[in-house]
Amino acid sequence: MIKRLLKKVFGKAAPKSEVGAEHLISFKEHKVSRDGISYGAKRVTDGLQAAGFKAFVVGGAVRDLLLNRQPKDFDVATNATPEEVRRVFRRARIIGRRFRLVHVMFGEETVEVSTFRRAVDAVDAETDEHGRILRDNEFGDQQQDAERRDFTANALFYDPTTQEILDYHNGYADILANTLRMIGDPEVRYREDPVRMLRAVRLSAKLGMKLDQATAAPIFKMKELLSNVPEARLFDEMLKLLLSGHALPCIKKLRAMDLHHGMLPMLDVILEQPMGEKFVMLALQNTDQRIAEEKATSPAFLFGALLWHEVLATWKAKQATGERPIAAMHAAMDEVLERQRVQLAIPRRYDTVMKELWLLQPRFEQRGGQRPMRLLALPRFRAAYDFLLLRCQSGEVDTELGTWWEEFQHASDERRAEMLLPDTGGPKKRRRRTKKPGAAAQAELPID
Repeated sequence: MIKRLLKKVFGKAAPKSEVGAEHLISFKEHKVSRDGISYGAKRVTDGLQAAGFKAFVVGGAVRDLLLNRQPKDFDVATNATPEEVRRVFRRARIIGRRFRLVHVMFGEETVEVSTFRRAVDAVDAETDEHGRILRDNEFGDQQQDAERRDFTANALFYDPTTQEILDYHNGYADILANTLRMIGDPEVRYREDPVRMLRAVRLSAKLGMKLDQATAAPIFKMKELLSNVPEARLFDEMLKLLLSGHALPCIKKLRAMDLHHGMLPMLDVILEQPMGEKFVMLALQNTDQRIAEEKATSPAFLFGALLWHEVLATWKAKQATGERPIAAMHAAMDEVLERQRVQLAIPRRYDTVMKELWLLQPRFEQRGGQRPMRLLALPRFRAAYDFLLLRCQSGEVDTELGTWWEEFQHASDERRAEMLLPDTGGPKKRRRRTKKPGAAAQAELPID
């Protein structure tokens, strides 16, 4: 009923596929059922097709389903313009200025819908002096849309209605061969967008796929192009990598391909320090485990862990010159964060959390008087305690410290009193006694 009504309103018949049979993979061959598609994605493709448009689930969702993985989200590509998509769905809004997309909402699920786009010819494209494309937002047909995607495994179109997959670049065969292959000439594609080098590393590590030799070969000699990528975009890609659930293998692969230099300034130095490397690897492993267990993760915590040993080294160096510990710590934090921002645009909204985690670490050493109780009452105590445990596991501090705090936070009041160590907080400052105003002075006080 709804489909007939939509067809009557829009007055179109759904166009047939423009690809040949050699590009069509049947359900009998690939075995990806419509039941594996999310409710929202099915509603979007059904609605657009009923209105006379082409609509497919695309990209990573199709790839993940073929790899027997659960997709994080489902994106849809269509030949309908953003305005036409919004006319079909009541709860839809157009987002973006340069690259317009449509978000269609179904309860808590949001389906991102994009219009088929074409790759801009190198002659016509707006590029910088290194060949990086600055403007690439032209509508096109389905085949052109497949061509402009990065890897063959991401250029598959799944039709939930027919349960068929359209494959323009032998992506299905590459997935079966567990190979990640760049569409087109890898050198040209990396020059157009250097971030593709990082995506290649991230996806191959995340999916356990081997990089095609032609795809991997240019990366080492072209890695300097990453310095030409806007800081905010580089940060977004780094965040995807670190929160992919496979951060540990990603970092290992970055280092194996010599791509870690410049990603986070001095990350290469940190990884070359025995204690620093162990700490970073434990932090990445901890994050991967939390994501696998579907627990909340904090980018600020992870970046704080990655930068901790640089802060620690700078802090110690400043104290060695005679600076007082607290002033030296504040100076070290600011210096390291500013040094990072030159290369990687860590948003300042994370600064407060990172600084709190770092500033609380010396306070765990203070286990006398009321200091432990005051520390325990702080909102950021639990995160700082988890940070301390990583330091204990890496061998930076004695495990006894972590064990003491584990017991103290769960102990009774009586047991806590027994656990407190002699107060070594140093001589207390004498409070200045405030003199009460005399009669003459009282006469001058304002009367409420």
